[in-house]
Amino acid sequence: MTDMLVNLYRLPEDQLANNEDYSIRKVLPPEKSEVVTWVREHFSDGWANECDIACSISPSKCFIAVKNGEILGFACYDTTFRSFFGPTGVRRSARGQGIGFQLLLYSLLEMKHMGYAYAIIGDAGPVKFYEKAVGAVKILGQPVLNQIMEK
Repeated sequence: MTDMLVNLYRLPEDQLANNEDYSIRKVLPPEKSEVVTWVREHFSDGWANECDIACSISPSKCFIAVKNGEILGFACYDTTFRSFFGPTGVRRSARGQGIGFQLLLYSLLEMKHMGYAYAIIGDAGPVKFYEKAVGAVKILGQPVLNQIMEK
């Protein structure tokens, strides 16, 4: 995998949607343990640890997609490192509905409003998705997090 760079001033803001099927919002403090547990169950301990940090900050640096009280997906930003997007994930049964794209866009726009000009998508899995969705470009070399953890 690779890290990717996104120019936050070239985001497709016109594609930010108000979906009637689900809502996207920041995690509230009383929801922290529920969200972290959900991330651990659907993804990994590592992502749950990062989500825990994102939800420990007030206001939270984690968005969730919710439908009828059920979590469909999550996205953390500016947590692992400053200006980093991720981790992020959508429940398998909810994929293909644009939820991941909306979580990405909400997060990157929030980073733009925080004053960042660029964001880094750390250890990006679906490279083609990020290239198409937000014009992300690959950063040459080994991902930063991998370099640090190897030492």
